[in-house]
Amino acid sequence: MMSNKTPEKVKADVVVSMHYTLKVDGSVVDTSSGADPLEYLQGHGNIIEGLEKEMEGMAVGESKTVSVAAKDGYGEYDAEAVAYIPRAQFPPEIPLEEGIQLQVRDEQGDVTSAWISEVGEDRVQLNFNHPLAGKNLEFEVTVVGLRQPTSEELTHGHVHSDKHSH
Repeated sequence: MMSNKTPEKVKADVVVSMHYTLKVDGSVVDTSSGADPLEYLQGHGNIIEGLEKEMEGMAVGESKTVSVAAKDGYGEYDAEAVAYIPRAQFPPEIPLEEGIQLQVRDEQGDVTSAWISEVGEDRVQLNFNHPLAGKNLEFEVTVVGLRQPTSEELTHGHVHSDKHSH
């Protein structure tokens, strides 16, 4: 039987609304400031594991700064996860600039994300690491709302909203 009582603290199976700012090396990389808060279902791996652990037990209106080590964030940097592609193989509409994100299809037909980490005269280095791999993350978080999930959200393991932010 699901309780309709509004949860008082962040715990498993509670929908959390939070504002966050993510800093890496002192620079803001991402923030919900000026936008809608991020909503996620606690305990279901919807957000970075290291952050999810630290959110446990927070109450509405509470703020904290959370440092997440690379291994609990986007993982360690894998020097092997790069590929060199001849420039000639890139379609002309793709701008060959460092930092450009691409969707790449592998031999099995699976699509994965990569980004251009180096542009040489004859070849381009594609990097399959997350751009924040190997980085320690610093989150400033504020809990702005807690609610019970709908039974559908609980079954699917993530929040359903009209604003499909996935």
